[in-house]
Amino acid sequence: MKNYELVLHRVEADLAAGRLRIGGRLPGERTLAEQLGISRPSVREAVRVLEAMGVVRTATGSGPEAGAVIVAEPESPLTAVLRLHLATNHLPMGDVVETRLLLESWAAREAAGRSLEAGELKLASELLDRMDDEGLSPEEFHLLDAEFHVALSGLAGNVLIAAVMASLRSAIHGYVLAAVPNLPDWEATVVGLRGEHRAILAAVRGGEPERAAALVAAHIRGFYQAAQLAGFSGDDKAE
Repeated sequence: MKNYELVLHRVEADLAAGRLRIGGRLPGERTLAEQLGISRPSVREAVRVLEAMGVVRTATGSGPEAGAVIVAEPESPLTAVLRLHLATNHLPMGDVVETRLLLESWAAREAAGRSLEAGELKLASELLDRMDDEGLSPEEFHLLDAEFHVALSGLAGNVLIAAVMASLRSAIHGYVLAAVPNLPDWEATVVGLRGEHRAILAAVRGGEPERAAALVAAHIRGFYQAAQLAGFSGDDKAE
């Protein structure tokens, strides 16, 4: 078993037992090394891997914010492996966009055809409400944006699609945030994004499969075209 897996299993066990909660801090480097029987450099490497996977957030120093804090529960083994691969391999942006077009348009079409209950749409709706806060920074907005797209894809009811989209979350957020400086008018863009998100969710809620799929595809293409990013021509097609 790899060292990062030892730390991951420790985090999973502590979460399950209630010894650790989201927002809680991992034990210190020396303590973990002694408890798990690995070296301190191995603990540091393991924590770096867990940070890349999105399980923990780290901060240096000795103050109250220092150390490794749990920011997400470990997900399924498949999702964890995918997230690790994506975090350690550079992906061409065009490939990320094309994958989003294929997965998200399919997921929106499927979700709109499922006659979803109001409760199933609650998370996506709440994320849109939070994105209406005009005080959000671009990073905060796009973190919520990425969460919305993951939640929307999860409504299709396909566990594998949901796992892949959850794994792509960091890559999506990274590329989208990098695009912000290229946008001619961030304030106008964010207003447009809010409206597009609302229209997509309305189409899913209203049971309009083809409209939902088309809106998602146009939404994804439109942002990258507006940002004029290299590696994306805007000619990608969602089948």
